[in-house]
Amino acid sequence: MKPDLFEAPDYFNIDDLLSEEHKLVRDAARSWVKREISPIIEEYAQKAEFPKQIINGLAEIGAFGPYIPEEYGGAGLDQISYGLIMQEIERGDSGVRSTASVQSSLVMYPIWKYGSEEQRQKYLPKLATGEFMGCFGLTEPDHGSNPGGMITNFKDKGDHYLLNGAKMWISNAPFADIAIVWAKNEEGRIHGLIVERGMEGFSTPETHNKWSLRASSTGELIFDNVQVPKTNLLPGKSGLGAPLGCLDSARYGIAWGAIGAAMDCYDTALRYAKERIQFDKPIAATQLQQKKLAEMLTEITKAQLMALRLGQLKNENKATTAQISMAKRNNVDMALKIAREARQVLGGMGITGEYSIMRHMMNLESVITYEGTHDIHLLITGADITGMPAFK
Repeated sequence: MKPDLFEAPDYFNIDDLLSEEHKLVRDAARSWVKREISPIIEEYAQKAEFPKQIINGLAEIGAFGPYIPEEYGGAGLDQISYGLIMQEIERGDSGVRSTASVQSSLVMYPIWKYGSEEQRQKYLPKLATGEFMGCFGLTEPDHGSNPGGMITNFKDKGDHYLLNGAKMWISNAPFADIAIVWAKNEEGRIHGLIVERGMEGFSTPETHNKWSLRASSTGELIFDNVQVPKTNLLPGKSGLGAPLGCLDSARYGIAWGAIGAAMDCYDTALRYAKERIQFDKPIAATQLQQKKLAEMLTEITKAQLMALRLGQLKNENKATTAQISMAKRNNVDMALKIAREARQVLGGMGITGEYSIMRHMMNLESVITYEGTHDIHLLITGADITGMPAFK
C-alpha cells in the first residue's frame, strides 16, 4: 500500500489568513484522512461499499455539525472551520464528504434552525457523535431541479400525520436512523418531518450500479402510510425556503470540498510528472506538462480565495444564496476539469485504482449535479444579476 504523501498547495500563502484554530482543525482532519481514509478508500470504491467504521472518526474530527453550538453536542466552530474540514475530507473522497455534509447541513442544520428545543435536545447530541446517522429527503423521481413540484404529502389524522410518497438519490438512506423529509400538507404547504427508522411503512432500498460516489451509500425513501407523531414536525419554518436554506449550507460545504478533490489530483499529477521519465528527462520538464500544472494551480488558488471570502461572509451572516451558488458551480467545475487534465498527465496509469484521479473524476460527475445542477446554479446567478428568473 502506497503512503499518502499529499502536500497541500498554497501558492498565495492563504494560510496566513487563517487563525490558529482554523489550522489546528484543518490539520487534524488532514492527518485523519491520511491515516484512516487513504489506505482503504480505493478498496471500498472498487467494491461499492461505504466504510461504516469511519463514522466514529468523522465525529471525532468534528465533521458532524462543527458549527452547531456546544450545548447541542457540536463543536461551536465557525464557517471557515466547517469549510476546511469538508476540504480535507473530500481530498480523501467525495463520497465520504457527502456523508459528513448530509449529516451536518441537511440533518443537523434544519433541526437546529427549524426544530423545537425538544427536538434539538433529543437528536443533535446523538447526531454529533454519530450514534444517530441521518439523511435528507427532498428530491423525488419526477422532481429534481423543481422540488416545489413534489408530490410526497402528509395528512392530519388527529393524533398523528399520515405520510405517503417517495424520494430518491438520497445519500446515507440505507443506514440512516432518521430522515428529514420534506412533504406537502393538505393545503400544499411544504413542511419538514423527522421520520425515524422502524416506523411502519418506511423503507430505504439501496441504489446499486453507480459509477460515481461508489464509496457512498445511496438509496430511496419510501413512505407507505407512515404514521408520524405530530411532535416530529419541524415547527420553525415552512415553505420551499426551508429546505433551500439547508441546501445553502450544504452547497457552501461543497464549494470547499471540491477544492480538496482538485488539490489531490494536482498533487498526484505534480508528483508523477517529476518522477516519470520520457525522452531522457522528467515529463515535468516539458512545456505542455508545465502548462497543465500551472493552470491547475492557478484555478485552485482562485477557488481557495473565493471559498475563504465566502466563509468570511457566512461568518458575518452576509453570504447570499446566489454567492453560494456561484462558488459551488465554479469550484466543482474547476475540480472536474483539473481531474481530467491530471488524468492526462498520468497517461494510462491515470485510469487505474493505484492513483486517486479517476475515482475523483467519477465522483465529481455527481457533485457537479447534486445540490443543484451546474446549469441551475448558473440560472440562480443569472436571476440575481438581471432580476429576471429564467426557471419558468
